Amino acid sequence: MKCTLSLYTDYLLSVPKYASATGMSAVMAEELSHDKVTRFLKESYFDSHTVWHAAKPLIRQQVPPDDESGVLIVDDSICEKPYTDENAMICWHYDHSKGRSVKGINFMSLLYVHGESLSVPIEVKIIEKTEAYIDTKTGQTKYKSPQTKNEYFRQMLVTAKQQVSFKYVLGDNWFSSSENIEFITNDLKKHCIMSVECSRTVALSDKDRKNGVFHRVDQLDQLQEGQAIRVYLRAVKKPIMLVKQVFTNKDGSQGTRFLIATDLTLDFNAITTIFKKRWKVEEYHKSLKQHAALGASPTKIIDTQANHFFASIVAFIKLETLKFKIGKGHFRMKAILLTIATQACFNTIRDWLA
Repeated sequence: MKCTLSLYTDYLLSVPKYASATGMSAVMAEELSHDKVTRFLKESYFDSHTVWHAAKPLIRQQVPPDDESGVLIVDDSICEKPYTDENAMICWHYDHSKGRSVKGINFMSLLYVHGESLSVPIEVKIIEKTEAYIDTKTGQTKYKSPQTKNEYFRQMLVTAKQQVSFKYVLGDNWFSSSENIEFITNDLKKHCIMSVECSRTVALSDKDRKNGVFHRVDQLDQLQEGQAIRVYLRAVKKPIMLVKQVFTNKDGSQGTRFLIATDLTLDFNAITTIFKKRWKVEEYHKSLKQHAALGASPTKIIDTQANHFFASIVAFIKLETLKFKIGKGHFRMKAILLTIATQACFNTIRDWLA
């Protein structure tokens, strides 16, 4: 028997914790040797095209042709690999959620979301640090990616426009630069809704923009929650809509989010409702890491590590496909599988004791 991407992704969705060649061979009752699994991971080549090839049939099945009601969500995440040897792919990245650097795989995804159900990645980029440079503060040799995340983001959008129809691009303040906004509106002819830092400055009129009169968004008396006002960014010629959203955190504390939208027809409710879809990318990251064995492979060389990574993305898409077929969410499906596995173990122990 030959190891294939279909077999390997089935195994990734089945394994409870660590995914290994010997583990897969054991699950398949030695019908597939661990050498064949290792060879498959070493000799294959999977990348973002593999992800699109897996996602395309599901999108075409669920989304009518030329339906532009879907959105694209951009975000990056880190799959921590603290005990794996460092290389260009598994290296140190600053994790803003933790406020410190962690070792692992930093990757960017474009998630296509349609309606309340469909949520699949169509473009995925691993941030590899391959260019050496000298740190001026320490004099040490360090490595960086040949391109910035925002440059990768714009390239991914160009490809995504050829793949799916959409109207809005959603992202956090990391991707809300004026250059990105201009690219989305002028080059792609699409709209974006992005969060911005409270320190971001805007002008209240085009005249103020030209005269250099700007105000921090968190100091605008004109901006009240529940309203959308028209403002101007420093390096964006066209006006945008700005809203202030106050929300309650899980611990009961209140937070404030500032959102900008390039679609001038949107009001406060429309902007915040559309941006709420961005939560789908957090669910994607969580399910990918917990259910598709993203960081659970002991692979040692960069080729096998990359192939396992993209296979995990494909496994997530397979789980999303099963969601429509079975009518249950990712977490519910995995809970059912765990129950079935536990029942098998229970019955085996009972048989041994009989």
